[in-house]
Amino acid sequence: MNQMNQQYPDQPGQQPPTPAGMYAPPPPKKKRTGAKVGIGCGGAFGALVLIGIIAAVAGGGDAEPQADKPGKAATAPAKGQSRGDAKPAEAEPKEKPEAAHKSPADQFKAFVAKNGSANEKAAIGHVTKVQGADEQNDILDSVDIHTDFTGGMLGPHQSEGKLIASVFADWKHSKNGLVTIYDAKGEILSNGNF
Repeated sequence: MNQMNQQYPDQPGQQPPTPAGMYAPPPPKKKRTGAKVGIGCGGAFGALVLIGIIAAVAGGGDAEPQADKPGKAATAPAKGQSRGDAKPAEAEPKEKPEAAHKSPADQFKAFVAKNGSANEKAAIGHVTKVQGADEQNDILDSVDIHTDFTGGMLGPHQSEGKLIASVFADWKHSKNGLVTIYDAKGEILSNGNF
């Protein structure tokens, strides 16, 4: 009996030794639900991003030729005119001549001249070029404003760069826009959302 107690101890948590030639069964596998949930959430997020991209592409392709739109039908030609010279029933309103020929930088400067403070007007006087202000889609709008300042982010004109970014946000609005202000050497001076 003494030999039996030595082979199979009565202490809980201890397994009896296995006979020669046999191996111990593998421990039970742990359930990993975290990895499955993570992949599921990542897959759902990826699907939402994909749907957003498809909607953006489909929404941008709705351009129709002017002749196909209702209400823009051509009238019958007057006497002495050929059929190709017919005038439209409704003439489209023309933009103001001065606004149509102004660059985005000039339009921005005109806005600040009308609505800006003295400090804003002084900072805007250093703007040399504005890119991307007229091409907005509220998805990923990016505008670059170039100035004649020097020194980059650590230079003495960083505050004027922030002021220009702030004034631009007053001029243009986007759901997801970023305006970046550059100095004369092309280094980032400042940036901000608009």
